[in-house]
Amino acid sequence: MENDIHGKVRAYVYVVEFQKRGLPYAHWLLIMKRKYKITCPEQYNLLISAELPNKKYPELYKMVTKHMMHGPCGVLNPNCPCTKGRTSCKNRYPQPFCDSTSQGKDSYPVYRRRDDGRKEMIRGHTLDNQWVVPYNPYMLRTFNCHINVEACTNIKSVKYLFKYIYKGHDRASVAVRKAGKKDDKGNVDEITQYKEARWVTPPEAMWRIYGFDLSKNHPPVEQLQLHLQDMHMVIMNKQDKVERVIKRPRVEESMLTAYFDYNRIHPEAREILYRDFPEHFTWNSTDKVWQPRKNAVYKVGRLVSAHLEEGERYFLRVLLNHVAGPTAYMDLKTIDGVLLPSFREAAEMRGLIEEDNTLDECLNENSLFQMPSSLRRLFATILVFCEPNDVSALRTKHLDAMSEDYKRDNPNPTLVEQTSGKCCNL
Repeated sequence: MENDIHGKVRAYVYVVEFQKRGLPYAHWLLIMKRKYKITCPEQYNLLISAELPNKKYPELYKMVTKHMMHGPCGVLNPNCPCTKGRTSCKNRYPQPFCDSTSQGKDSYPVYRRRDDGRKEMIRGHTLDNQWVVPYNPYMLRTFNCHINVEACTNIKSVKYLFKYIYKGHDRASVAVRKAGKKDDKGNVDEITQYKEARWVTPPEAMWRIYGFDLSKNHPPVEQLQLHLQDMHMVIMNKQDKVERVIKRPRVEESMLTAYFDYNRIHPEAREILYRDFPEHFTWNSTDKVWQPRKNAVYKVGRLVSAHLEEGERYFLRVLLNHVAGPTAYMDLKTIDGVLLPSFREAAEMRGLIEEDNTLDECLNENSLFQMPSSLRRLFATILVFCEPNDVSALRTKHLDAMSEDYKRDNPNPTLVEQTSGKCCNL
């Protein structure tokens, strides 16, 4: 990050997980500045290798054979964890030979794996370039450990990383049984005997005791509040009296209302969208005001999500993402001097939504950061509450995103879809 080994990094995110052996394992995503993005197969080959190196580099060769050889699995070792219970390796090894690197249909490129005759005895089997896990020679040579390096050219790679951040801790289910612990009819009370436990190994315990980061992202993200008029959230303790809470100074203010106030007082800020405000201003949570940013720290703003079922709050979010400089809620509803009765009508008049376009955009946006199971639930909600005109076309367009988890386990899934009225089973 400091020496720009692979180029200048614009943003990054990482998360640390602890495997069953107890060792920490880090997942990193580097987003490069435009000038340093890899855009063609020739550039892939400069940074990533999926072949055994030349033996004239003995130290690198030793590290590749020690750390970066997958398996053996499949027919060579059916008991390997990646093959157990399957007909083939879930990671698709051995990979086919390939004379040149190309961009694949999935989330990662098809790396160059030449049939150059290089082979090595690994764990009792002779393996070649088909079994090499993609790596960066510089990083492998520097750290001498397993470091899988991939070129992420698809949003699927980003979702894979964030899945590790939000999936929670590993858990173990423990069933406690005591001999003779039955009722008069001989039945066992399974509920009282079932306990849920976290899987915490000594390395993870020490990691937490010392306060090391488990995840981090740069630049930081400012979560922007989104609410209808006079419906923002107020935090209070359970012992506080409501009368005292509503008399707090500026209790009626929020990030959004302060954004309106700043636009009203400072016309020069009216060219900035709400989502871009944190790049130029900082939020003072004590005084509840936006202040011009004095430091050079880059910050990304993101409006909290709004579900299509929420109606006006969702359409308010659509307007805030496209209309700059409003000084009040009414400004967002006003088109050519005419005050419209709802945010939905205002969004339609501005051309931001049209018929089912809003449903399509909702699914498109959520497919960037939600897992397939969540998308399927959202799609079912749209069918029940939003009454789209062309259900079949909407389903067909987003079927790939909604069935990613099926494709991961089975490259050629056969899904049965039934669409009838307002019900849809995938």
